[in-house]
Formats: sequence, C-alpha cells, structure tokens
Amino acid sequence: MFDPSGISTSVPPSGPGCAECTAEGSWWFHLRRCAECGHIGCCDNSPGQHATGHEQSTGHPVIRSYEPGEDWFWDYRSSSVFEGPNLAPPESHPASQGVPGPAGRVPPNWQEQLR
Repeated sequence: MFDPSGISTSVPPSGPGCAECTAEGSWWFHLRRCAECGHIGCCDNSPGQHATGHEQSTGHPVIRSYEPGEDWFWDYRSSSVFEGPNLAPPESHPASQGVPGPAGRVPPNWQEQLR
C-alpha cells in the first residue's frame, strides 16, 4: 500500500551521483534517490552503501531508483517495493553516465568489490 509520508514531489535531486562517493573521490554501482530530501546515495551493492546510510542517519524512509528507465520506490519501514508519484526532475542520472560510475574512478576489479 502506498504511504505518501516521506515523499516530497517538489524537491530536486542533490546531483548526478552519490553525494558521499563524490566527496570521497570514490565510485558507485547503482544510485538511489531519497524521496524526501533528494539526497543521491549509492545502492547496497556499492562499497559505500550510502543510500541506506542516509536513511539510517536521517530517518527518511523512502528511496527511488535513480537509474535511467527505473521508476520503483523502496520503503524501508515495510521493506517493500511500490509505485509512487513522479518526483521533481531529473528522475535519473544522465544516461551518458556509465554504470558503475563515475568514469575514471571505477577500479578494474570493481565486480570483486560489490557487496
């Protein structure tokens, strides 16, 4: 069941990549967007797991995929996927931004580093 709490449709994303990985000079696998504040963090398969870290530190309960062509939401409260509203654009990172990313910071053995 869709719970609109924890979702703001007017807040834009924080940027094209994981905020913490960008600050650290690190890399990510897939990106997730906080549906409440727009924070972009990396997925739980990424070494940093910053999207979940953001939820744990802020209590913001809902994320949305920030991958091109994906529009699913995840609710940490119920551990469930659901369909939700359109969020403020852009709804994904640039399609030209590779996965994993960003270009130039992905190690050659990146697959071995996934969680």
